[in-house]
Order: sequence, then C-alpha cells, then structure tokens
Amino acid sequence: MNIERIREDFPFLKQRINGKTITYFDNACTTLKPKHVIDAVVEYYTDYTGCAGRSVHKISKKTEEKFEESRNKVAKFINAKSDEIIWTRNATEAINLVAKSFDFKKGDKVITTNLEHSSGLIPWQVLSEKGIIDLDFVLCSKDGEFDLEKFKEKIDKKTRLISVIFSSNVTGTTLPIKEIVKIAHDNSALVLADGAQAVPHLPVDVRKLGLDFLVFSGHKMCGPTGIGCLYGKEEVLEKLTPFIVGGETITDAELRSHVFDKLPHRLEGGIQHYAGVIGLGAAVDYLRKIGMNDIEKYERELSRYLTEGLMNIPHLSLIGPKDWKRRNALAAFVIKGINPHDIAMILDNDNICIRSGMHCAYPIHKFLNEPKGSARASLYFYNTKKEINFFLEKLNHIVKTLR
Repeated sequence: MNIERIREDFPFLKQRINGKTITYFDNACTTLKPKHVIDAVVEYYTDYTGCAGRSVHKISKKTEEKFEESRNKVAKFINAKSDEIIWTRNATEAINLVAKSFDFKKGDKVITTNLEHSSGLIPWQVLSEKGIIDLDFVLCSKDGEFDLEKFKEKIDKKTRLISVIFSSNVTGTTLPIKEIVKIAHDNSALVLADGAQAVPHLPVDVRKLGLDFLVFSGHKMCGPTGIGCLYGKEEVLEKLTPFIVGGETITDAELRSHVFDKLPHRLEGGIQHYAGVIGLGAAVDYLRKIGMNDIEKYERELSRYLTEGLMNIPHLSLIGPKDWKRRNALAAFVIKGINPHDIAMILDNDNICIRSGMHCAYPIHKFLNEPKGSARASLYFYNTKKEINFFLEKLNHIVKTLR
C-alpha cells in the first residue's frame, strides 16, 4: 500500500487550519471520503437525479440502474446475494428494523453483551420493557473481551436471537463471531452482528461466518452519511414483517388490502437515499481496489505502533487488552486526574481530532469504573506513523502540563 498516494485521494487531508495540517483520529465515529465517492454523489445530483423503480423515462432508469448496481457491489463485498441487502439509514436503523419486524413470542430470550453500542442495546431494552422478550447479558472480562464459556451458560432453548457487537468501539476487541454463531445455531438461535466497526476494517464473509443478520453504516467506510445496510439470510428476511410500509413496499393495493412486494423492496419503504446508496457503491469499489486484506494488515501495524506508544505515557490507562495483537487500530484511554474532554479540546488546538466521552457505550465504561468516559483515538488506512508520533508528542505534553 502506497499510503502517501492514498492520502492524495482525500481532499479533506489537504486542508490547513491556521496554517496547520489536520490529524484525523476520529474514524470510529465517521471516516473521511475519497474524491471517487464525492464525485459519484455529485454525479447523481448533477447528471441523473431521479427516482428508482417508478418512472419510465431514461433519467429514472439510469437512477435505478446505478441504485441496484450498488446493491450488487455491497452484496459481493460481504459475499451475500443482492436480495439479501436491505438499505437503511445506518446500522442503528438496521438493528431497529430487525427488532420491530422479528416475530418474537412471549418468553423468547435475546442475549446481548455489556460491550454494545447504544444502537445494539436500547432496541432490545424497549422490547423487554414492553414484555415482548426476556433480555439477558454476557458480561465481558475486565480486559473487555467476550467470554465464550459464560455465553454457553447463558444460552438455552428459549433463546431466539443473539445480538452482539462484531468489534468494540471502546475496547478495540473483535468478538469470536464464528464460534458464537456455531453455539447459537446448535441451540436453534439466530445471530445478529453489529459490524459498524468491523466491515470497514477487515474482510467479512457472511457465508463463512454463518451470520443470520449483519448491520453496518456507510459513513464509517468512506461512504456518505445517512446510508447503511441490513444483511439477512434470504429465508430469515422472508419472515420479517415490514414496519415501515407504503410506497415501494407493495405491488398492489385496494382500500382495505394490499400485496407486499418481494425482497428486498418490501423492507425498503419510500423514496431511498439514492445519492447515499450510489456513494456507498463507489466506496466499496474504492476499498476493494486497495484490498481489504491489505487494509487489515496495515491497520494491525498501526495498532501495534499506537498501543506501544500509549503504554509509555505516564499515568495513562488503556481500556481493553494491553496486547496490541488482541485489539484493532483503536485506543480508548484515560489519564489519571485529567478529564477526557479536556484532553480532546487541548489536542484540537493542534488540529488533532479525537473523540471524548462515553462513545455511545455507557455500560462498558461503567463496568470498567470509568464513569466520565474516555478519550479515543481511532485510525483508518490513510493514517500514518508520523501522525501517531505527533499525537503521542502532544499527549505527553498534556500530561506534563496538567499534572
């Protein structure tokens, strides 16, 4: 990978604020967009703005062609069938789609973890509060790693669904998804994985993993905001009851009856985010051109460099495993006596962008006795060791100054 050549593809990285370059380490929140993606979105708005699947004129047909072409690209990216890709606004909506559409019976159990992003937790809490499901949890270790043995103890014949984060946005750990799926299927339960922090960073093959559902967001993988995906096995999606209904979801209607469309359209109500879908297709093209295996390999090296560098900073505690081999290129940390928001604001003076706070993951912070949250640096394939050195230098300065 020629990182300097890759960085040329991102207009954002050419900016200067107060004469200084920008060090962007907030990729777990949203990633930068390459010109290839920006051009695809602009092309839709300037050359063929239309609605797919409605009008018969050539502009509409062009939109439909590009719209479904992107669906095919995303399907191929995770080794799914095109009809198994459902467009959503983001991973949050995709999880809610499953929660609202799944045919739960009273007494059915859903198991999740304390590692979850709020998007993978609150939908199940709401169903539990309404008495629709029983909700149970597998608590992680103090290193923030999933415990397979505890999981085996929790799962039983009443368990209908396992909903787990694929990779944590706090501890940087990746769960043993394939093993989780096997145990779940042995107990006749389905598995939903929140892949928002996994699909952008490593090769994901839903067939090899055996996943029943996978959700992810375009804005975390060089795509536009406001577009995401729900993957589901075709036979599983067929059993979902649409919860957003109206235009595009039906093929016929009378005053008191209707006929739902076939997959995937019956789960995609109303006008879609065509620019977002087309932009995500372009993002997938871009990632495939670089190569997901190469991206994973390079980010592993960044993880080593970042982790080892942070471990040398006085009074700093790294959240999650201390061994870089067990974590991704993401590091949430606390510095004794310094508020995480203060760290982020001081770094911002040098145009270093990180995130601070709870990262939409309250339970894991509380479990690890960090009620004020943490500071988090999250990297992507366009980041460099030079940027990490600059970040570590400024972080050391903060520690010396404020302590």
